Amino acid sequence: MAAGGGCRNVPLGGGPRDGMRRDGGAEPYWSRPESRVWTVMLLLGTCLLYCARVTVPICAVALSSRFDWDKKQFGVVLSSFFWGYCLTQIVGGHISDQIGGEKVLLLSASAWGFLTVLTPLLTHITSAHLVFMTSSRFLMGLLQGVYFPSLASLLSQRVRESERAFTYSTVGTGSQFGTLLIGGAGSLLLDWYGWESVFYFSGLLTLLWVYCTCKYLLSEKELTIPINSLTRGLSIPKQTKVPWKQLFRKAPIWAVIIAQLSTASTFFTLLSWLPTFFKETFPDSKGWVFNVVPWLVAIPTSLFSGFLSDHLVSQGYRTITIRKFMQVIGSGVSSIFALCLGQTSSFCKAIVFASASVGLQTFNHSGISVNVQDLAPSCAGLLFGVANTGGALLGVVCVYLAGHLIETTGSWISVFNLVAAVNSIGLCTFLLFGEAQRLDTDSVYVDL
Repeated sequence: MAAGGGCRNVPLGGGPRDGMRRDGGAEPYWSRPESRVWTVMLLLGTCLLYCARVTVPICAVALSSRFDWDKKQFGVVLSSFFWGYCLTQIVGGHISDQIGGEKVLLLSASAWGFLTVLTPLLTHITSAHLVFMTSSRFLMGLLQGVYFPSLASLLSQRVRESERAFTYSTVGTGSQFGTLLIGGAGSLLLDWYGWESVFYFSGLLTLLWVYCTCKYLLSEKELTIPINSLTRGLSIPKQTKVPWKQLFRKAPIWAVIIAQLSTASTFFTLLSWLPTFFKETFPDSKGWVFNVVPWLVAIPTSLFSGFLSDHLVSQGYRTITIRKFMQVIGSGVSSIFALCLGQTSSFCKAIVFASASVGLQTFNHSGISVNVQDLAPSCAGLLFGVANTGGALLGVVCVYLAGHLIETTGSWISVFNLVAAVNSIGLCTFLLFGEAQRLDTDSVYVDL
């Protein structure tokens, strides 16, 4: 086992479980009842993550009116989140691999919950509203940037391979639930009580989730983070450094990173531009239809992809074959529907194509999202952070490039061609070089 620092393969936040590993040690995985409870709680955590993330976009008109911002100024506020989000992915994954993903999740959730609650209060004591809200969103990005790398680290070490895809897919549906929850409840609160109530609602629910998780799922010992453990998480001693040279000489590592870059950037592109596409192409359409239906469809498709993946693995099919099959659907088939979206002039067909494209993208949860856990479970958080950082940065570029293409060509077809092209690069790379067998560097690293 790793001594001192670096990646690890030991139980997170608790004692040994029943069962034996190959090396004869106690199995670190959750039992079935534990796994079910944690899956539900992590789904709720992901839901509240998106509730807090989408509070500002939901209150866009009210905030702009209240503080007299134009679209350019409000764009600065919105984009500041992603710059902060990029900066903590890697360090969040690394610290999670050291002290436990559940500890990092709860610490970050506590911080962003308090920040969300305090934001309306602090706007009353400052006159520099643009600077304050921009700084607040940047800090929100920093705090939420650790979430998914920590989640990857936690699940890679506590969930069995045969159950990993369904668990990750189920937890991932929290993003759709959160978007729907804050879109529905937030809109009502905004109309009834003003924009401040949306922030209070999201922040207080997050703090309640943290309290319940700490009280009912973790013991006092598991909640304690010794100073030496935290220091170890923030540094990488020489004798246990991550074997970067060995790790990044492996083609499967680059395959999963490039695929993650592609899928993350195209997701951000569709998320950012689909509402504008519908509003401009079908001006008489109802906003609640195109803002809700695709995300409703994404929930069952995500659950189905996880169930199907784990079922096929349990039937004896090769893990890498299943991962690639899921990725073909998540990147390939979804891109076909995106291309169709740019060609149709029918609102009903456009809703079907958009729902299919967004829904099928969730198959990525059972493809590349769990593949990094197959390759290097003890370093999954850190590697996921590397891939997600690049994905967020490329996403910003693709979102800007899509806007430039619309302005210069006057056609939405070019945007959906961009989505398909970027997805194709990631998919082809993963199909050619992707593997699911645990890398030698990971086992050597754990033995240090």
